[in-house]
Amino acid sequence: MVFKNARVVCPDGIREGIEVVCEEGRIAELRAARISDAIDLEGNFLAPGFIDLHVHGAMGRDAMEGSAEAFRAICDFHASGGTTSPLLTTTTARISEILRVVQVVGSSRAELPQIAGVHVEGPFLSRERAGAQRAEFILDPTPEAVTELLEGGEMIRRMTLAPELPGALAAIERFRAAGMAVSGGHSDASDEEAARAFARGMRHTTHTFNCMSSMRRRGGERVAGLLEFALSEPEILCELIADGRHVSATLMRMLYRAKGAAGICLVTDATAGAGLAEGSKFSLGGRDCVVREGACWVADGSALAGSAARMVDLVRTMVQTVGVPLFEAVRMASANPARTLGWTDRGEVKVGMAADFAILSGGLEVVASYRAGERLWSLDTERRREPG
Repeated sequence: MVFKNARVVCPDGIREGIEVVCEEGRIAELRAARISDAIDLEGNFLAPGFIDLHVHGAMGRDAMEGSAEAFRAICDFHASGGTTSPLLTTTTARISEILRVVQVVGSSRAELPQIAGVHVEGPFLSRERAGAQRAEFILDPTPEAVTELLEGGEMIRRMTLAPELPGALAAIERFRAAGMAVSGGHSDASDEEAARAFARGMRHTTHTFNCMSSMRRRGGERVAGLLEFALSEPEILCELIADGRHVSATLMRMLYRAKGAAGICLVTDATAGAGLAEGSKFSLGGRDCVVREGACWVADGSALAGSAARMVDLVRTMVQTVGVPLFEAVRMASANPARTLGWTDRGEVKVGMAADFAILSGGLEVVASYRAGERLWSLDTERRREPG
């Protein structure tokens, strides 16, 4: 398979006049354009496939259903946004229920190889910063609870917890030893508590700015929270829901100035409302939710319930609203998440990498997505399916 007439999005800029040659699911060659029997991308962008570290659902389906049917619906929707490797994300529930979902993810990967694994968000969260998570299932990370959750094995790639909880520091060490990336989130941590967690191996923050502690007053002094610690620590990678609903443009610019393109991972945090019409109702962890004004809300309006976005929507927001160069926004959606997962064969367009691509129009809409050289989704096919 050869792609020609593309603007190729590379880590350091955009290249034109080259062809991308793929063999056996990998990029075999980047060569000067020549006459060839190739797929003509007609000047569209060829970007590495997007890697979403935090996606709960779409089209009325939730990862917590724990079924291959639900997983396929979620993967298909997010492929339309350029995501070729989603990390299915659980919500706070009984640990036995989380482990059931993890087990089904493992057994579904033969059918759905694009699934990157599981991101466990909860139950080790702050009740004060629970957001849309169900507080009745929140636990402290006791040695017994951590041991039980570790039964999920290598399918659990990422763990969100509140680092200030009793037992959290020891839990971080155990999760890291098991190969999981540990992210601070749904947290009311002080600056000192965040620093202690960093010393034990926490290197990420979950949906930065949302459901996390920030600057507060202690006596007459202003002190930092988890947010400011993350902004000031170069080794912390920050998730960002750049859907234009969760975080304002000014705050996104501040994060970009503080962390640079290498320090941000775009995530959708999409829930079952993604892809549904305005006013549609859905469930998140047993809570009634609704799609309202392009966002997902708890039905009573008390909190956002994830997003209704796809990864390409986040990339577009970073470019058009925040003013980030396209190649840097793409890096936040591909190379940086790949680094988080420890992948060395995905996330960039270069020889030897997997042939995972998001083909984007000049207006930054997805035209097609490919994984290992196989087409996952295309706009032309979608249009042919539409009635009339």
